[in-house]
Amino acid sequence: MRGVFNKTLLELARKDPRIYMILADIGYGEIEPFRDAFPDRYYNVGVAEQNMTGVACGVAMEGNIAVTYSIANFPTLRCLEQIRNDVCYHNANVKIVIIGGGVSYGPLGVSHHSTEDIAILRALPNIVVCVPCDTCEAEAAVRAMIAHDGPFYYRCGYKNEKDIHDGSIDFRLGKALTVREGTDVCVIFTGPIGYNAKLAAEQVQREHGISVRLVSLHTIKPIDRNAITDAARNIGCILTVEEHNLSGGMGSAVAEVLADEGCICKVKRLALPDVNVSLVGSQEWLRDRYGLGVRGIADELVKLSGR
Repeated sequence: MRGVFNKTLLELARKDPRIYMILADIGYGEIEPFRDAFPDRYYNVGVAEQNMTGVACGVAMEGNIAVTYSIANFPTLRCLEQIRNDVCYHNANVKIVIIGGGVSYGPLGVSHHSTEDIAILRALPNIVVCVPCDTCEAEAAVRAMIAHDGPFYYRCGYKNEKDIHDGSIDFRLGKALTVREGTDVCVIFTGPIGYNAKLAAEQVQREHGISVRLVSLHTIKPIDRNAITDAARNIGCILTVEEHNLSGGMGSAVAEVLADEGCICKVKRLALPDVNVSLVGSQEWLRDRYGLGVRGIADELVKLSGR
């Protein structure tokens, strides 16, 4: 997904001279084409993410589109105060991009996990929070991000993510995408973990006859209230799936909508538990360990459906 992100950003930058890239000594192997094409619109501030965000805010305040770029939690948690006070307070046109959401960098340990970012950033005023699930959404989300005027958080996958969508998609910020229809349970997911949800939905259909609606909630803020309430009222059974801490993430956002709208239905949030993910291993191994593998999601679907 990061390759699609960088390729699409470069394409847009060739057409729009306002696009700048500001990064913190990271991204080698991907960002060189932008650096070589636009050396005067490329700043590497070194390992100084707070400074990166401040520079980006200044670039944006001059009428430009500033894209900050780094891995996992470094462009967010390390410089949260600058995002809050500089970017969001001034509604600056800064795009905060992370590569490797969730436990994509599992072998590097907890310092490189991005598992609290959605909860924290969606609490900030003025910012859009977007988590594309595959290369189709990743490309469309870059275009939507650049077209949007204001702070934007883009949580990108790392590499080799498998596509979830078949063919073209009608991508709009704040509008969820239905991957498949179903009548027994609605799975609402965000990000590349949706591929495991897709496989689990196919598995329970095959083994238990459970019909699963699969919905990609790529924009968590603003959230698609209609997609959530429709699932509650017409299916009555919702499983949220995300590669994020259980507290405050996409599942919590869905539950807030259901509470606000007075919807009564069965809801189960499936996410990383509210612990420090201190284990070290591959992304797939960590997903399996914490119940986010295909089997873990399938088991929750069976329990939730009552089969």
